[in-house]
Amino acid sequence: MNEKIEISNSEWEIMRILWTLNKATSRQIITILEAKLGWKEATTKTFITRLVSKRYIRTIKDQKAYIYLPTVQEQETIDTQLMTNFDKICQKHAGMTLAHLIKNVPLTITDIERLEKLLLEKKKNAPEVLPCNCLPISQDKCTCNKCDGI
Repeated sequence: MNEKIEISNSEWEIMRILWTLNKATSRQIITILEAKLGWKEATTKTFITRLVSKRYIRTIKDQKAYIYLPTVQEQETIDTQLMTNFDKICQKHAGMTLAHLIKNVPLTITDIERLEKLLLEKKKNAPEVLPCNCLPISQDKCTCNKCDGI
């Protein structure tokens, strides 16, 4: 995906519902988020309206109700959001951040096997050290404490 997708944490809650159900009425979304997060109807409708205006969901009129459908794919959106976050950190922290995720996120045997295969393939061309990308200066002039000891 080339287009940058910007979804707030609150909007993300609505997207998860739509990705799970494939489509939903505002009443379904309101009921779910009221039970899950204690949101009021107006709050949910505000975030639905924002997502429609961003074109991340679309509306279909069905008799008396509006039906909402996602226009962006779930995995593609997750990948884009994750890479956006990784772009914000020093690349010297990427490995430790991934290690933290692997340690703390539940994974299936299949997930672990897929990761092992990817890491072995990536290892073939991996550099010994990644340069600091905190500031637009050369690696040898980097003085940020974040880069030390990594």
